[in-house]
Amino acid sequence: MASKYTEEQLNSLDRETLTRLFLSQQEQLENIDHTLQLVLEQMADLKRHRFGRSSEKHETEGQVSFMEVDGKIVFFNEPEAVAAEESTEEPENVSRTRPKKKQGKREEDLDGIPVVVVEHSMTDGELEDKFGKDGWKQLPDEVYRRYRFTPAKIEVEEHHVKVYAGKETEEVIKAPHPQTLLRGSLVSPSLEAAVINAKYVNAVPLYRQEQEFERYGLHISRQNMANWTIQCADRYLAVLYDYLHEKLYGYHVLQADETPVLVNKDGRPAGSKSYMWVYRTGRMYTERQVVLYEYQKTRNASHPREFLKDFNGVCVTDGYQVYHTIEGEREDLRIAGCWSHARRRFDEAVKALPKAKQKDSRAYLALTMIQAIYREEKQLKDLPAEERKNRRQLSVKPLVEAYFTWVRENLPKVPQKSKTWEGFNYSLNQEKYLKVFLDDGEVPMDNNAAEQSIRGFCIGKKNWVMIDTIAGAKSSAIIYSIAETAKANNLKPYDYFEYLLTEIPKHLDDTDRSFLDDLLPWSPSLPENCRKTGKNELK
Repeated sequence: MASKYTEEQLNSLDRETLTRLFLSQQEQLENIDHTLQLVLEQMADLKRHRFGRSSEKHETEGQVSFMEVDGKIVFFNEPEAVAAEESTEEPENVSRTRPKKKQGKREEDLDGIPVVVVEHSMTDGELEDKFGKDGWKQLPDEVYRRYRFTPAKIEVEEHHVKVYAGKETEEVIKAPHPQTLLRGSLVSPSLEAAVINAKYVNAVPLYRQEQEFERYGLHISRQNMANWTIQCADRYLAVLYDYLHEKLYGYHVLQADETPVLVNKDGRPAGSKSYMWVYRTGRMYTERQVVLYEYQKTRNASHPREFLKDFNGVCVTDGYQVYHTIEGEREDLRIAGCWSHARRRFDEAVKALPKAKQKDSRAYLALTMIQAIYREEKQLKDLPAEERKNRRQLSVKPLVEAYFTWVRENLPKVPQKSKTWEGFNYSLNQEKYLKVFLDDGEVPMDNNAAEQSIRGFCIGKKNWVMIDTIAGAKSSAIIYSIAETAKANNLKPYDYFEYLLTEIPKHLDDTDRSFLDDLLPWSPSLPENCRKTGKNELK
């Protein structure tokens, strides 16, 4: 606690002592102000997380860009440069016009949907009453279109299998019939596909499915659904999961992420965190995409080390240290960083400021610079990998180098431990990894694709909160993998799961696994009903 001086004591002090005392008090005030600013920033950030929007969109007026000229960062757009950090001018209000309605959108929406024609006509008698005999003619029909929705329909499929025996032999044979999924169970491929689609694609927990089945007069307990799902995943879907895992190693670029999950019965104290890891093919590969989940109890390096042991190439991550550790152990694995994570701390810093001060901050300027890098990269998205790499060297690399030069210059100018300071430090610590994409046209500049692939699991997690058992967690990893892979390849998950659960049981005794080639999401042998039609194919 600081000492208190009376007026008499202060009057008795010499000038040198008073100077030291004043400087000491000034330093304490600066420390208090620094601490207060950090607390206010943290409070604003917490308030934003609780009540604000989660979007990280950065609005810049005009096409802003920057470059390095004679060792200095120069900002420019067509009319004028970005306002300097010290600027206090308010931006002009820009009038917004409503975009014109896209022509042909309804036809595009209806493309590929089966059409049932319903005719509405009048009898000859009704027309004669109105117009007299032969006093009318028929004009072209007026056509109105409406969506027709058919609710779920439940039936019992009763299979009568004919049995035959020879008159002079004891041989007994049965007529060919579908393989049952689970012996003694009422579950069918169509029902199990519905359960899987509801929970793992639409995030509907089993207890809510149980209630919905009750409304249809069908008594299926959540315990039965859980058992069916675990057994079908372990017995059938795991075969395809392992095959996709092998296929994953054939790609040059992968992306990885992980998210925590609670597992109720995993042999540890309640509340212990487990993790669902996701590995997927690089975003630049728009065809034949693979997304795989893997459940693990912990987040340590042993898990990606094992999963990626047969992979040679580049893995894009969010900067988590375990990947860098693995890279240091191998010569055939390279880790690339995520620019989306680099900008995230600056976005938090800007949103923690009062609106009037946001555009005057270094955090806003950092966001603007990163936005310019993204904009330049976006122009190269449709190029072949080698050409993209060459263009990156010409147009993107100078912006990246200028950004890091500016970060080094400005790091000492911001309060330590602030969000902006954390953003600067993250960029500098990750610089090696954030530059990897510049030298490889197949590497994306962020890890957004992996985050999007794990989003379905995170949404489901909010509804069912925790997984009950380790077996359930492992089956969830298998099913989410196939569901996300199906979506990434423009398949309809329900139809794809039903087809897999129909076909895979036919081949369980096969020693040759080549039949799985026909079941891959990009196989031309898949039935057409598994594929999205019309405009969805373009997404």
